[in-house]
Amino acid sequence: MSTLPRPRRVAMISVHTSPLERPGTGDAGGMNVYVVETAKQLARQGVEVEIFTRRTTAAQPETVELVPGVLVRHIDAGPFEGLGKDDLPGQLCAFTVGVQRLGAAHPEGYFDLVHSHYWLSGQVAWLAADRWQVPLVHSMHTMARVKNSQLADGDRPEPPGREIGEQQVVRAAAWLVANTEREASELIDLYDADPAVVRVIPPGVDLETFTPGDRDTARAHVGLPPDAEVLLFVGRIQPLKAPDVLVRAAADLLERDPGRRDRLVVAVLGGPSGSGLDHPESLADLVEELGLGDVVRLVPPVERDELAQWYRAADVLAVPSYNESFGLVAVEAQACGTPVVAAAVGGLPTAVGDGGVLLDSHDPAEWGRTLGELLDDTERRSALAERAVAHAAGFGWERTTERLLTLYRAACDGEAAPAPDPASGLAGIPTAVIP
Repeated sequence: MSTLPRPRRVAMISVHTSPLERPGTGDAGGMNVYVVETAKQLARQGVEVEIFTRRTTAAQPETVELVPGVLVRHIDAGPFEGLGKDDLPGQLCAFTVGVQRLGAAHPEGYFDLVHSHYWLSGQVAWLAADRWQVPLVHSMHTMARVKNSQLADGDRPEPPGREIGEQQVVRAAAWLVANTEREASELIDLYDADPAVVRVIPPGVDLETFTPGDRDTARAHVGLPPDAEVLLFVGRIQPLKAPDVLVRAAADLLERDPGRRDRLVVAVLGGPSGSGLDHPESLADLVEELGLGDVVRLVPPVERDELAQWYRAADVLAVPSYNESFGLVAVEAQACGTPVVAAAVGGLPTAVGDGGVLLDSHDPAEWGRTLGELLDDTERRSALAERAVAHAAGFGWERTTERLLTLYRAACDGEAAPAPDPASGLAGIPTAVIP
């Protein structure tokens, strides 16, 4: 019998979005980055990972090696294309059968643990963990009850079925991983999660890709003038992410100071997603309606190295979301030395820290004033940039994965959850949030 410490092999479930997809469009976002980066780090620690996700094109092979030690398994569940996330609950049975069949191809006891991401994955992982008799660790990433309490104008509320499914997963999971202390409180207050099984483990950032660099070089690389005032948005184009707030803020800024027009650039990197797919041209239509065609640049999602250049090229990253479980783009920008202006919602206060400015409003006029003041104050931006780099340095993926691995080991050994580290509010839930 092997005496190697467990886990030796982990099954990760990501039903609705593949880790191989480029973040910024469709359903691919920060969760994709989380799954990829933690899996890669686990493999470096000697833990094999298999990621189960839904096949979305006929061209996708059954198995893809992401890196040595990490396999992506594509499961047939419903039509390859044209199936939205809202339709996936009807395909969970098919997906579960696919996971069970692949699991049956391994010897008994092959997986030591299942880690699911998002509630759809939790429903599948619940059954897989029960079948394989291993612990289930679950990360929500977003929650219906939180999203429905902070809906953007025109956005669709999440259906009751999702709330029920989330509640079931909360009860079934051996451990629940929250991105921030706020998310931990929401799990406890809104879903009656047992505080003893909730642990706060923040996401990380790729500190090798996202680094400070020369702004003029970055601007030349992405085709921006060296003397431009650059406001950047990075994310999926949907009401929840609120890129329209930035566009309207730019219009307000120019109305108060028309002389900025020759140098202001608003770059929006991303593609339609979620309810944004109902009207995929809505943001372009808004730009035209406001007469900002010469100011706003709509850019499709780009590769990570290219994204780092956009961060370096920007004076400010704007994150006006109505809710974020964390806000990974804020930390990525900060790691590149770019200050952030963000809505004070969800996990963004944790992600932004002292490397940016938080706003309690989505009023475009307030956003316009704040962004204008920051663009005019070079000294303040420089101070924020310095603090941003230092703040982001505390969020490496190695640190995130070490904390996950500690929790995994406790789960596999049937021990109590590792106690919160009193020296760091990030390692566990502080007493203050436990009812």
